[in-house]
Amino acid sequence: MDRCTLMKRLLPLVIVAWACLPQFSQGDNWIHWRGPTQNGVAADKNLPSKWSPAKPGANNLIWKAPFGCRSTPLVMNGRVYIINDADEGINEQERVMCFDAETGKVRWEYRFNVFFTDIVSSRVGWASLAGDPETGNVYAQGVQGLFFCFDKDGKILWSHSLTEEYGRISGYGGRVNSPIVDGDLVIMGMVNASWGDQARGGNRFVAFDKRTGVPVWWSQPSELIRGTYSSIPVVVNIKGVRLLITGSSGGEILALKVSTGEPVWKYVVSAKSINISPVVAGTRVFIGHGEENVDTTEPGSVVCVDAGNIKDGKPELVWKRDDITVKYASPIYHDGQLIVCDENGRLFCLNANTGETIWKFKFGNASFGSPVMADGKIYVGEVNGRFHILQPGARRCEELDAKFLRSKDPDVAVEISGSPAIANGRIYFATSEEIFCIGTPSPAKIAPPGPPLPDRAEPNAKAAHLLVYPADVVLEPGQRVQFKVRGYDATGHLLGEIKPESWSLPAPPPPMGSTTSPPPLRGEITAEGELTIAKALPGQFGTVQANAGGLSAKARVRVAPTLPIVQDFKSIPEGRWPGGWINSQGKYVVVEKDGAKVYKKLAKDSNPLLARAYTYFSKPTLTDYTIQAEVMGESKNQEMPDMGIVNCRYTLVLDGNKQRLRLLCWEALPRVDKSIAWEWKPNVWHTMKLTVTIQNDKAQIRGKVWPRGQMEPEAWSIEFEDPKPNHEGSPALYGYGTGILEPQEGAAIFYANVKVTPNEKGIR
Repeated sequence: MDRCTLMKRLLPLVIVAWACLPQFSQGDNWIHWRGPTQNGVAADKNLPSKWSPAKPGANNLIWKAPFGCRSTPLVMNGRVYIINDADEGINEQERVMCFDAETGKVRWEYRFNVFFTDIVSSRVGWASLAGDPETGNVYAQGVQGLFFCFDKDGKILWSHSLTEEYGRISGYGGRVNSPIVDGDLVIMGMVNASWGDQARGGNRFVAFDKRTGVPVWWSQPSELIRGTYSSIPVVVNIKGVRLLITGSSGGEILALKVSTGEPVWKYVVSAKSINISPVVAGTRVFIGHGEENVDTTEPGSVVCVDAGNIKDGKPELVWKRDDITVKYASPIYHDGQLIVCDENGRLFCLNANTGETIWKFKFGNASFGSPVMADGKIYVGEVNGRFHILQPGARRCEELDAKFLRSKDPDVAVEISGSPAIANGRIYFATSEEIFCIGTPSPAKIAPPGPPLPDRAEPNAKAAHLLVYPADVVLEPGQRVQFKVRGYDATGHLLGEIKPESWSLPAPPPPMGSTTSPPPLRGEITAEGELTIAKALPGQFGTVQANAGGLSAKARVRVAPTLPIVQDFKSIPEGRWPGGWINSQGKYVVVEKDGAKVYKKLAKDSNPLLARAYTYFSKPTLTDYTIQAEVMGESKNQEMPDMGIVNCRYTLVLDGNKQRLRLLCWEALPRVDKSIAWEWKPNVWHTMKLTVTIQNDKAQIRGKVWPRGQMEPEAWSIEFEDPKPNHEGSPALYGYGTGILEPQEGAAIFYANVKVTPNEKGIR
């Protein structure tokens, strides 16, 4: 049988098989924290007007489970997912859990350690999860920056350590960013500082291939940065362009093309960062904040802009209210009304066209979670443990039901910090101690449509934008990677793969404060886009550039050193940083001191994000190694700094002001915090050494310190066994400059002769 005849016979079978494949709809699930329409509204009917938390199976309580969380549950394909804090003391970790949506039975859980963050345990798990109904995969970011893709059964398909790979900053308040899935992408916003064009701190967005975790694009749509933030994006189609719209670190509403990350417009609404999500109706974008305004002395505002009318990169302002502070809770949009909730437990119903108040209603005293509307009712929680069901009307709102949820421990207060999720006729919400499923015996399971799917490119459309794929890679010396180029039309539609006219390895731009560029990548790239990295250099960074049809695009390439690593800083020009070191620029710099080049932790800015910093210099997958470095700290204004080294996410620190030696992992919580008195003097060099070995799923952590030039002591200064070990992690340096009285410099730190070596076999 020839090929043509075979294809004719198989074609009807292929069509039938395709038609029998499951058709996925975002509307069947609660995969975005504001629901399938991303505006806080569900279409389900016959939902409860009252309930009782006492007994499952009665009074509209379907089930409850003794696991709490701070964020909004995710409901997808008959399962409920949450992210939360697990256990206490030495066993405390972060956790993703999966429940059966009908029974509340735990299907699986995955626990992971917390590190590199100032977030305290009561605020662990505040980022919401994201789901993909096409694959059934769930995406989670922990407070330490671990970003996971789980399949429905809890298997990790891929992961990134956003902190160690990209310099993600977590802050201390707990409100880190949450991912959003659209098409083939999962997109994450963050405040970060890494290397090269991202060495300076910024509010950036990265899109990963949702199936593989490979970076597809980076975007920095604004230069403003005012701290960490937690606004979760929404995705909409406006005038034929599919946009990601979000609040930002800089107090702006930002709009990007989803497929390429190209900035489209921005609008400043706050003097500080924005923590709530926008809602969109047609071309109107609504958002609020509870911080300082940029044009008045009043705190907080609610804003409406028209994204269909853009001039000079800025949408038209439709209306603005400066008398409402909407700091944490995101709005509801429904039938021409905008319902917002301030942090003092008051609901405001506004005319979405004019911003005028229709009614207001005080349901409580403090509110972090966002209200959700369904079946003509509003479901919302209070921070102090009260869950409300409200009945909004044309001119006023009434309370239908309020239940105060108590802890089994009379000395502990139950909190509700997240929002309800509504799917398949059920309402799911969590307190700090329990998760509840409520519903009537006969709900109407109505699935609204999700956001409109993107249109296809017009026939014969021309490329207006290029992306090099992968957009960001980390290689080892001598490794190879294949790059490809994708073309997109002016509205962001994918045209397909494009063969570039040329490939090159251009020199990176000069770093801030310099007139000379770092050298280009040392390696070779073929006409087909295959890059081979030179073996000679242990660490470097640069870009790969493709050119086609008058357009160009770049990808970021970092070459991370492999073990053993030796860095004496002799070959690094003064005023620069070792190639590819993460989170160094503006915080560390190579200087000459006492006739030798050393690495200096600057102490010029008292901002904690600059005064205190880790700098990572290899892959986060390294394990079973020893790090050693020489360190020296100054004393200024009667203050001494903290300085240390990092191995597998454990930090060995010489604490200056308290004159002690510390071994720690999660500084905000003493899960691992072994301290001993240790007197050390300023302007005196010491050698620090830290080794981590894994034995029978326990970590043996040992550190020592001794004056430089003296014989290494045989005994370890500090030892600890961790029953919940960090199995891997990038080596790093740590420094906290103190005594800073700007413009005078404070107590700086100096590092020399950094070495990372694999542990010898048999060492225990």
